[in-house]
Amino acid sequence: MIARYSRPEMRAIWTEESKLDTWLEIEVLACEGMAKIGQIPKKDAVTIRQKAKYRVAQVHENEKRTNHDVLAFLEEVAFHVGPAGRWIHQGLTSSDLLDTTLAIQTIKSSDLLLARLKKLLKVTGAKAKKYAMMPMIGRSHGIHAEPVTYGLKLALMYDEFRRSIARLEEAKEQMRVGKLSGAVGTHAHLDPRVEQYVCQKLGLNAAILSTQIIQRDRHAHYISTLALIASSVDRWATEFRHLQRTEVLEVEEYFAPGQKGSSAMPHKRNPITGERLSGLARVIRGNAIAAMENVALWHERDISHSSVERIIFPDSLTLLDYMLDLLTDLVDRQIVYPENMKRNLEITKGLYNSQSVLLALTDKGMARRDAYEAVQECAMACWRGDQALIYYVKGSERIAKFLTVKEIDKVCSLEKHFAHVASTLKRLGIK
Repeated sequence: MIARYSRPEMRAIWTEESKLDTWLEIEVLACEGMAKIGQIPKKDAVTIRQKAKYRVAQVHENEKRTNHDVLAFLEEVAFHVGPAGRWIHQGLTSSDLLDTTLAIQTIKSSDLLLARLKKLLKVTGAKAKKYAMMPMIGRSHGIHAEPVTYGLKLALMYDEFRRSIARLEEAKEQMRVGKLSGAVGTHAHLDPRVEQYVCQKLGLNAAILSTQIIQRDRHAHYISTLALIASSVDRWATEFRHLQRTEVLEVEEYFAPGQKGSSAMPHKRNPITGERLSGLARVIRGNAIAAMENVALWHERDISHSSVERIIFPDSLTLLDYMLDLLTDLVDRQIVYPENMKRNLEITKGLYNSQSVLLALTDKGMARRDAYEAVQECAMACWRGDQALIYYVKGSERIAKFLTVKEIDKVCSLEKHFAHVASTLKRLGIK
């Protein structure tokens, strides 16, 4: 399903042809690097650049016999190059190709994800500005707390995904490392200058030290970063799902003409996008566990990590690309119900003003314990009665000793809660 909906640009990075193209470029660059330092004849390096190619079908055919993907590839390339082909893979090992290629694929994929994240920020920031002063009830423990605005809620989302961008950029740089250091990382058969040359040409940093492979803490860190971003997607998908519950219905996913919500119940309009996002986030978090399991390998390398990475890297990157696209569309097209926000804000009859009254009393000199008990007494009467909290506050003899009716009216207003919304958005860069 993901392959069907993910971007062609992301899928293209992880195709067999893309991988083999990169292997070929690494091998050709290595030959050019060896020629540059006089290790092989320059004319042979020129021949290799001109003639090196492969046929995917023949590589697959070779692999049936060799049971080794890299050797199958090298045989095919050497067939096309001729005698100069003897220099191909000189002093290299398979992981020199595999790890360097994985770094390139990851960096290219990261750039696509960063573009997705920046688009999500743009959409979210615009909505935060639009709904900056739209009142709604805030909830803690799922229970009404104090008022917020929907714009402030979206600004929080904006800030979270700003951090996602920073994390991904840092993780991307951790992965910007290639290696051409041979079977155990000692450069025994290939001059380190060749490694430097190839990595520079490919836009990578040469590993300062490696074994047969680049150490897998880098890869675990990268996939864990994807999992954290996916968890942020899940966090906001969950938020929007709650806000769409029938009893709440403050925000709703766009429901297209002709769309169906249930095979049995024609009335249903379900938050299926949010649910899909929450479910898919679990897959990427699971992949992060697999990536961490890959850190502990035997000595200079075993192959247990390889099969895992062939799954978790393309799957996690393609999946997160899809998820970010879905979330952006969800935010962009969601339906907002201000009238329901107002209705829900009024359900508890102004009980959300309890802290404001409490603090006003302590400001006037009332002991905090006494103030808390006085306000709680009014709040419990409000829970049981038919009047708003302000009615019981104004009728309290204990409170009347400290606050006038006019002061109570001023304390119990929404403006007090929203005084800093504009400055908060401004600090985030939402103008």
